[in-house]
Amino acid sequence: MDERVIDRSGQWASVVGLGTWQLGADWGDIDDKEALTVLETAAESGVTFFDTADVYGDGRSEQTIATFIGSRPDLHVLVATKMGRRVEQIPQNYVLDNFRAWTDRSRRNLGVDRLDLVQLHCPPTPVYSSDEVFDALDTLVEEERIAAYGVSVETCAEALTAIARPRVASVQIILNPFRMKPLAEVLPAAGEAGVAIIARVPLASGLLSGKYTKDTVFPADDHRTYNRHGESFDQGETFSGVDFATGVEAAAEFAALAPQGCTPAQLALRWIVQQPGVTTVIPGARSPEQARANAAAGKMPPLSEETMAAVRDLYERRVKDQVEARW
Repeated sequence: MDERVIDRSGQWASVVGLGTWQLGADWGDIDDKEALTVLETAAESGVTFFDTADVYGDGRSEQTIATFIGSRPDLHVLVATKMGRRVEQIPQNYVLDNFRAWTDRSRRNLGVDRLDLVQLHCPPTPVYSSDEVFDALDTLVEEERIAAYGVSVETCAEALTAIARPRVASVQIILNPFRMKPLAEVLPAAGEAGVAIIARVPLASGLLSGKYTKDTVFPADDHRTYNRHGESFDQGETFSGVDFATGVEAAAEFAALAPQGCTPAQLALRWIVQQPGVTTVIPGARSPEQARANAAAGKMPPLSEETMAAVRDLYERRVKDQVEARW
């Protein structure tokens, strides 16, 4: 699989990575053996970028990755983790002492002396404008607790503020065929600044797989049940903020656009990979089959101009009015 460079850190990531939220919590139950098999299959399929967070299963996701990497010392994988969501979401908590404690915990969970890439995990908006916050992150680099840092954001405005920071290596943002707003300003600004774009929620919480109906029921411990309207965290995290009924109908139209030999999920991932400025996309996977199919999207030929235009038209007609003004 092709890899793309993170310009500001000199690190490399496969164009299709692996998101590991589902290996920790909030997507229904998955046991340790299944989780390790997913990681193994992804790596065997060419994935060299794993994304995790200290809050995923309260460290379970990080620990599972550590177990896997410990069993494969010959393997090179860039592991990006995130910090900041285990405490009350107020700007006053984003200080150097907490950063040291949080990264020390993640270093223990991942079994490493220095973390490859640490991202602020969708912090309160004022955090992105704080010189003290980014001075503290620079200190973590100087202390060799971390090799590089970035941010995960909810909004395009937050992304643009972060991109203007001279040592931000990456911005992780929701980008998919149901969330196109970042294409207008965020991706061009990131490209000009040499900031990597990590595309998250690429399948709109599974909507873009085309497998759901209006009657689909998710487990009680799945965020697609308990956060459907933003009850627990930002609404845009679940189904990209699209109303479920609307999303199901639009996803059926989207599935019909998939070229022969390409699944709807692969169409979504390939569409993201083709966007100028994207470094990597991080779909989750709950099974080896999903991990393998996701990785295959990174090796497919480019989508035609006709297909790309049809995807844009669908977004404009069915989805844009619900999400464009909010995120």
